[in-house]
Amino acid sequence: MNAAKKVAVIATSTRTPRIGTKVADLVKDFIAKDAADSNIDLSLVEVATFKLPVFDEAILPAQVPALRNFAHEHSKAWSSEIGKHDAYIIVVPEYNRGLAGSAKNAIDYLYNEWTGKPIAVVSYGIFGGNAASEQAEKTLEGMKLRVAPTRPALAFAGGPGPDLMAAAGQGEIGEETREKWEAEAGTVLKAFGELKELLNAPPAVEAAQ
Repeated sequence: MNAAKKVAVIATSTRTPRIGTKVADLVKDFIAKDAADSNIDLSLVEVATFKLPVFDEAILPAQVPALRNFAHEHSKAWSSEIGKHDAYIIVVPEYNRGLAGSAKNAIDYLYNEWTGKPIAVVSYGIFGGNAASEQAEKTLEGMKLRVAPTRPALAFAGGPGPDLMAAAGQGEIGEETREKWEAEAGTVLKAFGELKELLNAPPAVEAAQ
């Protein structure tokens, strides 16, 4: 049997309280059986645990390790974590109609650890996080990741109602929202299916200039 592929489900919110970890856990639950049947090991990775400041290294991420290595322990830890996975599902919140700064910062911290690997984007927010998802897709494609075409967008039930307030104030998924998202699990499974196809396909070789 071939060695299991490693896929990280990345919760990118760093707010306190935050719902992002619970959203990422739910996404992981949706795909757990499919992953096990496909010999894929899933791991939950929380950006918040790495305590990444705004990028503070004196070297460009794309120059690591060719010129030298990162100097700071938080950078080294994040690099090591991302580098050990074969693919990713990045779970991004939408704040003020855009990608959360914590998500963009975590992506921008690295380059060679990401490039060429498959990734799926799952967003959440009052309207599902479509703007954040589109911004994440453009950034990730620009960094030469292979982005799954389907990008699930999880909107809170009731719009600006009790479930949104529970998410923002207590970091909890409301019951109506949970039921709504469970009914939409098929879209997450579709994105995961596309991610698996990308995992099994070799990266395209860039033509010589």
